[in-house]
Amino acid sequence: MQGRIIKSTGSWYQVETDDNTIYSCKLRGKFKIQGIKSTNPIAVGDYVEFSWDEKSESGAITKIEERKNYIIRRSVNLSKRSHIIASNMDQALLVVTLSQPRTSSGFIDRFLITSEAYHIPVVIVFNKIDIYSEEDNLKMSEFKKLYTNIGYDCIEVSAKEEINLKALKKIMKDKVSLISGHSGVGKSALINALDKTKDIRIGEISDVHSKGTHTTTNAEMHSLDFGAHIIDSPGIKEFGLFDFKKVDLSQYFIEMQPYSNECKFNNCTHVHEPKCAVKLAVEKGEIAQSRYQNYLNMLEGREMNIVDYS
Repeated sequence: MQGRIIKSTGSWYQVETDDNTIYSCKLRGKFKIQGIKSTNPIAVGDYVEFSWDEKSESGAITKIEERKNYIIRRSVNLSKRSHIIASNMDQALLVVTLSQPRTSSGFIDRFLITSEAYHIPVVIVFNKIDIYSEEDNLKMSEFKKLYTNIGYDCIEVSAKEEINLKALKKIMKDKVSLISGHSGVGKSALINALDKTKDIRIGEISDVHSKGTHTTTNAEMHSLDFGAHIIDSPGIKEFGLFDFKKVDLSQYFIEMQPYSNECKFNNCTHVHEPKCAVKLAVEKGEIAQSRYQNYLNMLEGREMNIVDYS
Protein backbone atom coordinates (compact mmCIF):
# COMPACT_ATOMS: atom_id res chain seq x y z
CA MET A 1 0.00 0.00 0.00
CA GLN A 2 1.07 3.60 -0.58
CA GLY A 3 0.30 6.85 1.21
CA ARG A 4 1.59 10.13 2.61
CA ILE A 5 2.69 10.91 6.17
CA ILE A 6 0.38 13.53 7.68
CA LYS A 7 1.39 13.32 11.35
CA SER A 8 3.96 11.70 13.61
CA THR A 9 3.51 10.94 17.30
CA GLY A 10 6.44 9.25 18.97
CA SER A 11 7.17 6.06 17.06
CA TRP A 12 3.75 6.06 15.33
CA TYR A 13 2.96 7.70 12.00
CA GLN A 14 -0.40 8.52 10.45
CA VAL A 15 -0.42 7.60 6.76
CA GLU A 16 -3.17 8.90 4.46
CA THR A 17 -3.92 7.03 1.22
CA ASP A 18 -5.48 8.38 -1.99
CA ASP A 19 -8.97 7.42 -0.81
CA ASN A 20 -8.45 9.59 2.34
CA THR A 21 -8.20 6.57 4.64
CA ILE A 22 -5.76 7.07 7.52
CA TYR A 23 -3.62 4.19 8.82
CA SER A 24 -1.47 4.09 11.97
CA CYS A 25 1.97 2.68 11.15
CA LYS A 26 5.41 2.10 12.61
CA LEU A 27 8.80 1.83 10.93
CA ARG A 28 10.02 -1.59 9.92
CA GLY A 29 13.74 -2.03 10.51
CA LYS A 30 16.28 0.78 10.31
CA PHE A 31 16.01 3.59 7.80
CA LYS A 32 18.77 5.93 6.71
CA ILE A 33 18.15 8.81 4.32
CA GLN A 34 21.28 9.33 2.25
CA GLY A 35 23.05 12.63 2.89
CA ILE A 36 20.92 13.67 5.89
CA LYS A 37 22.09 13.17 9.47
CA SER A 38 18.68 13.37 11.04
CA THR A 39 17.08 12.42 14.32
CA ASN A 40 13.91 11.40 12.44
CA PRO A 41 14.06 9.28 9.28
CA ILE A 42 10.45 10.07 8.30
CA ALA A 43 8.79 13.47 8.07
CA VAL A 44 5.33 14.88 7.43
CA GLY A 45 4.88 15.03 3.67
CA ASP A 46 6.89 11.89 2.94
CA TYR A 47 5.40 9.37 0.51
CA VAL A 48 5.82 5.83 1.80
CA GLU A 49 4.96 2.22 1.11
CA PHE A 50 3.52 0.16 3.95
CA SER A 51 1.97 -3.18 4.75
CA TRP A 52 -1.23 -3.52 6.81
CA ASP A 53 -2.09 -6.17 9.37
CA GLU A 54 -5.85 -6.45 9.86
CA LYS A 55 -5.47 -8.54 13.00
CA SER A 56 -3.40 -5.99 14.92
CA GLU A 57 -4.92 -3.03 13.07
CA SER A 58 -1.48 -1.54 12.55
CA GLY A 59 0.87 -1.02 9.64
CA ALA A 60 4.59 -1.26 8.96
CA ILE A 61 6.35 1.30 6.77
CA THR A 62 8.66 -0.54 4.40
CA LYS A 63 9.89 2.16 1.99
CA ILE A 64 10.31 5.94 1.85
CA GLU A 65 10.08 7.54 -1.58
CA GLU A 66 12.66 10.10 -2.70
CA ARG A 67 11.87 13.66 -1.59
CA LYS A 68 11.57 16.57 -4.01
CA ASN A 69 12.45 18.97 -1.16
CA TYR A 70 12.52 19.18 2.62
CA ILE A 71 13.22 21.66 5.38
CA ILE A 72 15.21 20.94 8.53
CA ARG A 73 16.17 22.50 11.84
CA ARG A 74 18.98 21.80 14.26
CA SER A 75 17.94 19.17 16.77
CA VAL A 76 17.07 20.60 20.19
CA ASN A 77 18.88 17.95 22.19
CA LEU A 78 21.61 17.00 19.73
CA SER A 79 23.22 20.16 18.37
CA LYS A 80 25.16 18.29 15.67
CA ARG A 81 22.08 16.52 14.35
CA SER A 82 19.14 17.83 12.34
CA HIS A 83 15.41 17.28 12.56
CA ILE A 84 13.42 17.14 9.34
CA ILE A 85 10.36 19.35 9.77
CA ALA A 86 8.50 18.54 6.56
CA SER A 87 9.00 17.37 2.98
CA ASN A 88 7.51 17.50 -0.52
CA MET A 89 6.05 21.00 -0.27
CA ASP A 90 4.82 22.90 -3.33
CA GLN A 91 5.21 26.27 -1.65
CA ALA A 92 5.48 28.15 1.63
CA LEU A 93 3.07 30.84 2.81
CA LEU A 94 4.79 33.48 4.92
CA VAL A 95 2.08 35.34 6.84
CA VAL A 96 3.22 38.91 7.51
CA THR A 97 1.56 41.75 9.44
CA LEU A 98 2.53 45.43 9.56
CA SER A 99 0.61 45.96 12.81
CA GLN A 100 -0.23 43.88 15.89
CA PRO A 101 2.47 42.54 15.58
CA ARG A 102 4.84 44.21 13.13
CA THR A 103 6.91 41.79 11.07
CA SER A 104 10.46 43.01 10.44
CA SER A 105 12.27 42.84 7.11
CA GLY A 106 14.97 40.79 8.86
CA PHE A 107 12.44 38.10 9.72
CA ILE A 108 11.03 38.10 6.18
CA ASP A 109 14.48 37.78 4.61
CA ARG A 110 15.51 35.03 7.02
CA PHE A 111 12.46 33.04 5.97
CA LEU A 112 13.02 33.71 2.26
CA ILE A 113 16.66 32.64 2.20
CA THR A 114 15.90 29.58 4.32
CA SER A 115 13.18 28.54 1.88
CA GLU A 116 15.46 29.30 -1.07
CA ALA A 117 18.14 27.06 0.41
CA TYR A 118 15.65 24.19 0.62
CA HIS A 119 14.12 24.85 -2.84
CA ILE A 120 10.70 25.94 -1.57
CA PRO A 121 8.86 28.74 -3.47
CA VAL A 122 7.38 31.43 -1.18
CA VAL A 123 4.22 33.52 -1.33
CA ILE A 124 4.20 36.51 1.06
CA VAL A 125 0.73 36.92 2.58
CA PHE A 126 0.06 40.34 4.14
CA ASN A 127 -2.68 39.73 6.72
CA LYS A 128 -4.81 42.07 8.90
CA ILE A 129 -5.02 44.76 6.20
CA ASP A 130 -8.37 45.82 7.72
CA ILE A 131 -6.58 47.42 10.69
CA TYR A 132 -3.69 49.10 8.88
CA SER A 133 -3.05 52.80 9.33
CA GLU A 134 -1.93 55.03 6.48
CA GLU A 135 1.65 54.51 7.63
CA ASP A 136 1.16 50.71 7.67
CA ASN A 137 -0.27 50.76 4.14
CA LEU A 138 2.69 52.80 2.94
CA LYS A 139 5.11 50.31 4.50
CA MET A 140 3.22 47.40 2.95
CA SER A 141 3.42 49.05 -0.47
CA GLU A 142 7.18 49.41 -0.03
CA PHE A 143 7.52 45.76 0.97
CA LYS A 144 5.35 44.60 -1.94
CA LYS A 145 7.32 46.64 -4.46
CA LEU A 146 10.63 45.36 -3.09
CA TYR A 147 9.73 41.67 -3.01
CA THR A 148 7.69 41.66 -6.21
CA ASN A 149 10.62 43.21 -8.08
CA ILE A 150 12.89 40.48 -6.73
CA GLY A 151 10.48 37.81 -7.95
CA TYR A 152 8.30 36.85 -4.97
CA ASP A 153 4.51 36.70 -5.20
CA CYS A 154 2.64 38.86 -2.67
CA ILE A 155 -1.04 39.02 -1.70
CA GLU A 156 -3.02 41.24 0.71
CA VAL A 157 -5.73 39.59 2.82
CA SER A 158 -7.82 39.95 5.95
CA ALA A 159 -8.91 36.82 7.77
CA LYS A 160 -11.28 38.80 10.02
CA GLU A 161 -13.05 40.64 7.20
CA GLU A 162 -12.53 37.79 4.69
CA ILE A 163 -10.86 40.11 2.18
CA ASN A 164 -9.22 38.50 -0.87
CA LEU A 165 -9.59 34.96 0.43
CA LYS A 166 -10.83 33.67 -2.94
CA ALA A 167 -7.55 34.77 -4.52
CA LEU A 168 -5.58 33.06 -1.75
CA LYS A 169 -7.59 29.86 -2.23
CA LYS A 170 -6.65 29.92 -5.90
CA ILE A 171 -2.98 30.15 -4.95
CA MET A 172 -3.31 27.23 -2.51
CA LYS A 173 -5.63 24.94 -4.50
CA ASP A 174 -4.18 21.50 -5.38
CA LYS A 175 -0.95 22.35 -3.55
CA VAL A 176 0.80 21.45 -0.31
CA SER A 177 1.69 24.68 1.51
CA LEU A 178 3.94 25.12 4.53
CA ILE A 179 2.54 27.99 6.65
CA SER A 180 4.70 30.13 8.89
CA GLY A 181 5.04 33.57 10.43
CA HIS A 182 5.39 35.29 13.79
CA SER A 183 3.12 34.38 16.67
CA GLY A 184 0.03 36.56 16.49
CA VAL A 185 -0.02 37.25 12.74
CA GLY A 186 -3.27 35.28 12.41
CA LYS A 187 -2.23 31.99 10.83
CA SER A 188 -4.94 29.99 12.60
CA ALA A 189 -7.61 32.62 11.95
CA LEU A 190 -6.63 32.70 8.29
CA ILE A 191 -6.88 28.93 7.82
CA ASN A 192 -10.16 28.74 9.72
CA ALA A 193 -11.55 31.55 7.53
CA LEU A 194 -10.47 29.70 4.40
CA ASP A 195 -12.19 26.49 5.52
CA LYS A 196 -15.21 26.99 7.79
CA THR A 197 -15.21 23.30 8.74
CA LYS A 198 -11.86 23.66 10.49
CA ASP A 199 -11.02 24.79 13.99
CA ILE A 200 -7.25 24.56 13.71
CA ARG A 201 -4.97 26.07 16.28
CA ILE A 202 -1.73 26.59 14.36
CA GLY A 203 1.40 26.07 16.44
CA GLU A 204 2.28 29.59 17.54
CA ILE A 205 5.90 29.93 18.71
CA SER A 206 6.70 33.12 20.61
CA ASP A 207 10.09 34.84 20.55
CA VAL A 208 10.68 33.75 24.14
CA HIS A 209 9.53 30.15 23.71
CA SER A 210 11.43 29.69 20.46
CA LYS A 211 14.63 29.81 22.48
CA GLY A 212 13.57 27.12 24.93
CA THR A 213 14.10 23.38 24.80
CA HIS A 214 10.47 22.40 25.12
CA THR A 215 9.08 23.84 21.88
CA THR A 216 7.46 21.36 19.53
CA THR A 217 9.43 20.10 16.54
CA ASN A 218 6.50 18.16 15.11
CA ALA A 219 4.64 19.23 11.98
CA GLU A 220 1.15 18.18 10.94
CA MET A 221 -0.66 18.25 7.59
CA HIS A 222 -4.29 19.35 7.31
CA SER A 223 -6.62 18.91 4.32
CA LEU A 224 -8.83 21.89 3.41
CA ASP A 225 -12.23 21.65 1.75
CA PHE A 226 -11.23 23.48 -1.44
CA GLY A 227 -8.58 20.94 -2.44
CA ALA A 228 -5.53 22.27 -0.60
CA HIS A 229 -3.20 20.97 2.10
CA ILE A 230 -1.32 22.96 4.73
CA ILE A 231 1.56 21.92 6.96
CA ASP A 232 1.59 23.46 10.42
CA SER A 233 5.14 23.73 11.71
CA PRO A 234 7.36 25.33 14.37
CA GLY A 235 8.38 28.94 13.79
CA ILE A 236 11.09 29.86 11.33
CA LYS A 237 13.45 30.89 14.15
CA GLU A 238 13.61 27.21 14.99
CA PHE A 239 14.60 26.30 11.42
CA GLY A 240 17.96 27.95 10.87
CA LEU A 241 20.32 26.61 8.27
CA PHE A 242 22.05 23.36 9.11
CA ASP A 243 25.70 22.81 8.09
CA PHE A 244 25.69 26.06 6.17
CA LYS A 245 28.72 27.92 4.83
CA LYS A 246 28.95 31.70 5.04
CA VAL A 247 30.41 31.91 1.55
CA ASP A 248 27.15 30.42 0.17
CA LEU A 249 24.78 32.88 1.86
CA SER A 250 24.54 35.39 -1.00
CA GLN A 251 23.40 32.63 -3.37
CA TYR A 252 20.13 32.47 -1.46
CA PHE A 253 19.49 36.19 -1.97
CA ILE A 254 18.17 35.66 -5.48
CA GLU A 255 18.81 39.22 -6.68
CA MET A 256 22.49 38.90 -5.68
CA GLN A 257 23.12 35.74 -7.71
CA PRO A 258 23.83 37.37 -11.11
CA TYR A 259 26.07 40.02 -9.55
CA SER A 260 28.07 37.47 -7.53
CA ASN A 261 29.30 35.94 -10.78
CA GLU A 262 30.81 39.30 -11.76
CA CYS A 263 32.88 39.77 -8.58
CA LYS A 264 36.66 39.71 -8.90
CA PHE A 265 37.00 36.87 -6.38
CA ASN A 266 35.07 33.59 -6.61
CA ASN A 267 34.73 33.39 -2.83
CA CYS A 268 33.72 37.05 -2.41
CA THR A 269 31.68 37.70 0.74
CA HIS A 270 30.59 41.12 -0.58
CA VAL A 271 31.84 42.88 2.55
CA HIS A 272 35.48 44.04 2.29
CA GLU A 273 36.73 42.66 -1.04
CA PRO A 274 37.72 45.04 -3.87
CA LYS A 275 35.87 45.09 -7.21
CA CYS A 276 32.74 43.53 -5.68
CA ALA A 277 29.82 43.65 -8.11
CA VAL A 278 27.26 43.16 -5.32
CA LYS A 279 28.45 46.20 -3.34
CA LEU A 280 28.46 48.26 -6.53
CA ALA A 281 24.87 47.16 -7.27
CA VAL A 282 23.84 48.26 -3.77
CA GLU A 283 25.45 51.67 -4.34
CA LYS A 284 23.56 52.02 -7.63
CA GLY A 285 20.25 51.04 -6.01
CA GLU A 286 19.99 47.85 -8.06
CA ILE A 287 19.99 45.81 -4.83
CA ALA A 288 17.93 47.18 -1.92
CA GLN A 289 19.97 48.56 0.98
CA SER A 290 17.64 46.84 3.44
CA ARG A 291 18.25 43.44 1.87
CA TYR A 292 22.01 44.00 1.87
CA GLN A 293 21.95 45.05 5.54
CA ASN A 294 19.97 41.93 6.45
CA TYR A 295 22.52 39.90 4.50
CA LEU A 296 25.32 41.43 6.60
CA ASN A 297 23.40 40.70 9.81
CA MET A 298 23.02 37.05 8.81
CA LEU A 299 26.65 36.84 7.75
CA GLU A 300 27.70 38.04 11.19
CA GLY A 301 25.45 35.45 12.81
CA ARG A 302 23.03 37.96 14.32
CA GLU A 303 20.03 36.58 12.43
CA MET A 304 20.71 32.86 11.93
CA ASN A 305 22.73 29.92 13.12
CA ILE A 306 25.41 29.83 10.43
CA VAL A 307 28.43 27.59 10.50
CA ASP A 308 31.61 29.10 9.07
CA TYR A 309 33.70 26.48 7.27
CA SER A 310 35.73 29.02 5.27
